[in-house]
Formats: sequence, structure tokens, C-alpha cells
Amino acid sequence: MKYEPLLHIVLHQPEIPHNAGAVGRTCVATACKLWLVRPLGFRVDDYYLRRAGLDYWEHLEWEVVDDWAALTERFGPCNPYFFSKSAMRSYLDVSYQPGDVLVFGSESSGLPPSLTQTHAERLLRIPIRPQVRSLNLSNAVAIAVYEAQRQWPRPHAETSWHGRGRT
Repeated sequence: MKYEPLLHIVLHQPEIPHNAGAVGRTCVATACKLWLVRPLGFRVDDYYLRRAGLDYWEHLEWEVVDDWAALTERFGPCNPYFFSKSAMRSYLDVSYQPGDVLVFGSESSGLPPSLTQTHAERLLRIPIRPQVRSLNLSNAVAIAVYEAQRQWPRPHAETSWHGRGRT
């Protein structure tokens, strides 16, 4: 089922299929499109990728692109938000808009300096205690997506679920 995504979620060089699958599931639940930027640490037909997304994967809007340049070419002009543990600005200090692009780095190394240095003013952080190195990638995506959608007037949120919630 094709839909106009409420947000675009970019995983830049993800390594773990379970995380990408869980992010895909969140994207289906929230009407977001998932973008995977190569190189990937798994094959897109990977059993674990689809297993983590369970039976929702067929409903996911997603694309794989070869590199950052290919992604920006597909988007055209846009101002993505980049999530990084080294950012100073909180993800709560942003007014998200439908259609925004949220970019997350790989599990082991985060976003590359080519992105964090070039887009320093667009870096966002999800605050965590110093005892924790980082959040799980799929958890970070879910936190950011739900905060963005929480900020919008209710009609946007209701279109995400098309009135099909459980009672």
C-alpha cells in the first residue's frame, strides 16, 4: 500500500538486521518511509531483517540507496536532522514538520564526520545518562518519530493509523 510518508527515516550504513527490521516495523506503525544507505551489514532479503519486522515488512515503504550523494539526489532540497550522541542540541528543541528527514548512523560508529561536520547545526541528541554509551538504534528512531508526531495537530496522527487501532 503506497502512502505519503509523514517522515523519512534514514539509516546510514546500518549493520544489524534486527535493528533495521525493528525500525521498519516502527515505520509501518507511524506511516514513515525507511531509507537504507549502503554499505549495509546485511542483505535486504536477510531472514533476520524480515523476522524483526515480522509480517509488517510487506507494508513498509522503503528504498536502498548506494551512498549519501544518491540519497540527497533522490530527496532534492531538504534539511535533514542528524541524530548523534556528540550533538549539543536536544531532539526536544526542534519543531518537526511532516515530511522531515531524520538520519541515524550505524550501530558501532554512528554518523561519519563527513555528515556531522558538514551539518553541525542540524545535529540532535537524545539525552542519556553518562553510564550508557548509546541507545539501541531502533529505540532512538522510535523516540524521535513519536516526538515528531506528538508535536503535530491530531489530524496527522490519526491519518497514520487510519482508524484501525485495537479497542
